[in-house]
Amino acid sequence: MKKLLITRPLPDKVVAEAQRHFEVEVRPETLPLSTEEKARALAEFDAVLPTLGDRFDASFFEAPPRCQILANFGVGYNHIDAEAARAAGVAVSNTPGAVTDATADIAITLMLMTCRRAGEGERMVRGGRWPGWHPTQLLGLHVTGKTLGVVGMGRIGKAIAQRAALGFGMKVVFFNRSPVTDLPFEAAQLDRLEDVLGAADVVVLAVPATPQTHHLIDAAALGAMRQHAFVVNISRGDVVDEAALIDALRQGRIAGAGLDVYEFEPDVPRALREMENVTLLPHLGTSTLEVREDMGMMAVANLVAFFKDGRPLNPV
Repeated sequence: MKKLLITRPLPDKVVAEAQRHFEVEVRPETLPLSTEEKARALAEFDAVLPTLGDRFDASFFEAPPRCQILANFGVGYNHIDAEAARAAGVAVSNTPGAVTDATADIAITLMLMTCRRAGEGERMVRGGRWPGWHPTQLLGLHVTGKTLGVVGMGRIGKAIAQRAALGFGMKVVFFNRSPVTDLPFEAAQLDRLEDVLGAADVVVLAVPATPQTHHLIDAAALGAMRQHAFVVNISRGDVVDEAALIDALRQGRIAGAGLDVYEFEPDVPRALREMENVTLLPHLGTSTLEVREDMGMMAVANLVAFFKDGRPLNPV
């Protein structure tokens, strides 16, 4: 049997399925692999099932590895240098599709929490500071009928836009590198990112993490947004220049932000933690049992297909 390392605990159903096909070692730690553990993973196992934060840069592929495939647990794989892996004869796969709906749900959660000041209100109640209802308390943005700007109209972007358009009657504008057609709701693709940012009451970021999207939302991009608008990020933390975001929020150039991901995760700047108009979630995008099981089962299916047919189901 091929030897498989699962780098962090996964749902029992996933581990049991992996054990049907491989000799499995499940690392019990919940933190990312150390440098020494990553070197051992590539040298001692035929396959590795890594997770977010298990960073395999080019240096790990300089020596010929025993490992033949990295079956990433998740759709985003910016923590793996896939080109260097392939050059060393290591395939890389991911788990698209399984994460779409849950991540879109978190985007809508952040939009509602931030626009309706739900986090601020809960802190008020929990802190014993609620004086009772009055007509001008915690007035937020009514999202129904407003304009949603989606940056990145892939699977997740489409799912977010569909929820907003059909569920809240929001107008949708979006920016995407390639043309997008045949959407099951009305939406306008704009040619420039700045046009989307300037038209939207709420901007949702749903792009993959690539060198091209690093700091896509910088000071200039934030400056293109309306003063009453909110930004929501469920993609990857470094899509947003966090220092520029903090500056824009401090100066009141945008109304607020909803974040599930952070530039230097898990470190979250104190400035963001202290702002009442910012909703902060601990990377909950795919955090449901069913979705994590689906992701794990897809990762295992990639491994099985690779060792049977020489190609994973979802190569990157």
